[in-house]
Amino acid sequence: MKRQFKVGDHVSWNSEAGRVRGTIKKKVTSPMRFKNYVVRASRKEPQYLIKSDKTDHLAMHKGTALKKIASKK
Repeated sequence: MKRQFKVGDHVSWNSEAGRVRGTIKKKVTSPMRFKNYVVRASRKEPQYLIKSDKTDHLAMHKGTALKKIASKK
């Protein structure tokens, strides 16, 4: 089953620095350029723009890389 998320969901994912947490800011459903690479998103396989809680860094990830967690307080 594919994981579907929505804007505002609080999620976590693995990075080189360990587990990161953030909030989904946008669901991307078509190819687009992001940080000098092409994100191959589609309606069947969307990707998500996420803002890190700690650094405000923006990242793009597939739903399979994300895990929904409890909302931040």
